[in-house]
Amino acid sequence: MVSIHARIAEELNVREQQVTATVELIDGGATVPFIARYRKEITGSLDDAQLRTLEERLRYLRELEDRRKVILESVREQGKLDAALEAQIMAADSKGRLEDIYLPYKPKRRTKAEIAKEAGLMPLADLLLSDPSNDPKVAAEPYVSADKNVADVAAALDGARSILIERFAENADLIGTLREELWANARLKSEVRDGKKEAGAKFSDYFEFSEAFTKMPSHRVLALFRGEREEILSLIVEPDDPATRPTVSTYEQRIMRSYAIIDQGRPGDKWLTETVRWAWRTKIFITLSIDLRLRLWTAAEEEAVRVFAANLRDLLLAAPAGARPTLGLDPGFRTGVKVAVVDATGKVVATTAIFPHEPQQRWDESLAILGKLVLEHKVELIAIGNGTASRETDKLATELVKRLANPKLNKIVVSEAGASVYSASAYASEELPGLDVTLRGAVSIARRLQDPLAELVKIDPKSIGVGQYQHDLSEYKLSRSLDAVVEDCVNGVGVDLNTASAPLLARVSGIGESLAQNIVAHRDSHGRFASRQSLKEVPRLGPKAFEQCAGFLRINGGDDPLDASGVHPESYPVVRRIIEATKNDIKLLIGNAPVLRGLAPRSFVDEKFGLPTVTDILRELEKPGRDPRPAFKTAEFKAGIETMNDLEPGMVLEGVVTNVAAFGAFVDVGVHQDGLVHISALSKTFVKDPRQVVKPGDIVRVKILEVDKPRKRISLTMRLDDEVGSQPTRNSSAGDRNTPKRGYAGPQGGKDKSSSSAGGALADALRQAGFNGSNKTR
Repeated sequence: MVSIHARIAEELNVREQQVTATVELIDGGATVPFIARYRKEITGSLDDAQLRTLEERLRYLRELEDRRKVILESVREQGKLDAALEAQIMAADSKGRLEDIYLPYKPKRRTKAEIAKEAGLMPLADLLLSDPSNDPKVAAEPYVSADKNVADVAAALDGARSILIERFAENADLIGTLREELWANARLKSEVRDGKKEAGAKFSDYFEFSEAFTKMPSHRVLALFRGEREEILSLIVEPDDPATRPTVSTYEQRIMRSYAIIDQGRPGDKWLTETVRWAWRTKIFITLSIDLRLRLWTAAEEEAVRVFAANLRDLLLAAPAGARPTLGLDPGFRTGVKVAVVDATGKVVATTAIFPHEPQQRWDESLAILGKLVLEHKVELIAIGNGTASRETDKLATELVKRLANPKLNKIVVSEAGASVYSASAYASEELPGLDVTLRGAVSIARRLQDPLAELVKIDPKSIGVGQYQHDLSEYKLSRSLDAVVEDCVNGVGVDLNTASAPLLARVSGIGESLAQNIVAHRDSHGRFASRQSLKEVPRLGPKAFEQCAGFLRINGGDDPLDASGVHPESYPVVRRIIEATKNDIKLLIGNAPVLRGLAPRSFVDEKFGLPTVTDILRELEKPGRDPRPAFKTAEFKAGIETMNDLEPGMVLEGVVTNVAAFGAFVDVGVHQDGLVHISALSKTFVKDPRQVVKPGDIVRVKILEVDKPRKRISLTMRLDDEVGSQPTRNSSAGDRNTPKRGYAGPQGGKDKSSSSAGGALADALRQAGFNGSNKTR
């Protein structure tokens, strides 16, 4: 049997030694970001994507091996384990195959076949299968026995049939073949349940629907299963196309061939053919249908998790506005607009509430209050939450900017998705003690404009809402995937040790929640960290944790300039050799591109530090602590375009991509309702994955194709020469076509608020897209 390491190496197309070395690091407690960044010599420069795949496959294959051992022991205890069966079990390369082999030996309730065997009917079943020339009724007569509860010939034949049906259904090779044939040919059909048309209108595309398993995209699968779960749809697995279905199905023919059953007119042929048909229709097809529905769901779930993770990565790595004094506005009508000012470091310096909108309409007073705050705290950015009253508050900010006539002052609408979750969290209470829960939202809105990554790590990734049908997905799978994304993003950007919050520090390689709290407590009691080495003074932060985290932590203005870079402390000796070779002071060497580019990396390689590490060190010295995130920019929404009523087909507008799903991209054009660019309208060339063209946060130009006001749907295209009124060819669903709308939870539902208004630095892409959340009542 191929070893786990060899199998992973083959799947990743890398050497087995690379896998073995990586597994040893993982088992030793090293994190993926640390291995990817600082152990390239050991792994052969495997990147973080390869390492994540390796980690997942390692987990799966180890679970497979654990299950294999349990099955071997179970069969051995039954006294049924021979060399052939053991070899078959050892060769099983998936959990499904392993369970197929184990099925005949799996402890189960007393079946009809077991009862028939106890009644001595096994020889009758064997006789009829091996020699169809026997007349079944004649062959069954000797087996009639009142003592064995075989009342008559019919009962004897029923028992023999049950034995054969179970034999067919537990043939691992046959079932494996039938499963794959069914997967390749079957269709999933959906029908609306009686009396459910009106209640299930959002699933109307599926009231009469049928599609091949192999052609169904993930979002359609999720929509269908949700419709079934909400008791709107009935789902039926059709083994093949009804229009081309033969009298004897291809699956029944496959079973017959496996047991050399041929209808040649012999006395037993008809009985055997009926037994095969009975086995397929009453047992095998039902079991395989369940298997394939699970397989279909699993594949759709994995794709949905992948899309969610990819979108989350883009959002976390969105362009930060930077360390600039920011005014945060959390809009509302009756309860007013909550206001918070944070300084360049994110510290709260002022809070209040204003009431510019209905019912109080204290517009001028609100402008005066905001103007005073802007001038007093030298505010450069105004962050406006995109919830209820967002558009009205944006008008207020627009007038404020005009009146102040300050060229440095900019207003940006940002998403407040997850802000209410943060506001009510225990961490927010600890971070902002004494501050009313409603004002905490304004603080979060301001901070997420300054640095989206640092603020969003305080929120459960699932509450950010950039997935499709996320509430239908496995909590474990989704959380594991999203946590990995957050970990990779945080460590990829790096963290300022002296300003980072505990939630941000907790995502750094090797730290975790407990150590993060210890670091913050030590910083609060002893003052800022002067060097990375002083981290070792933090309680319970041992050598292993220091090794894992030190390279990702930055200390600006510390004792050692290298502590502000991504160079790991263990590699400082290499830097000292570079200093000696260049005869430069470290402060003069850092950022000196001409000198650094003139060096030969190989001349600094030794037995401990290889060429990949030395190359990374030189690159880091050239641009120390460089931020991989893009430059900050905002979209310009067209003046006068404020609601769907202002939209006209043919308009070309600038917008912000808020979410990317398998079927296309949602774009905010500033009218409180995201439009959909179907995958076929993203480019003039074929697009397999929308993320090949766009990602959340992108600023794009789109043309309005159609505005469906009753259903609140806006059809867009990025192919600006498309004709107005044209529609992309698609098989849409409740999940495909509904875009986010105010106060509408949709099929997916959610607790946090969402909307779609003007865009901003986070590209408003944090707002929930698809069916993810409704706005809270103000």
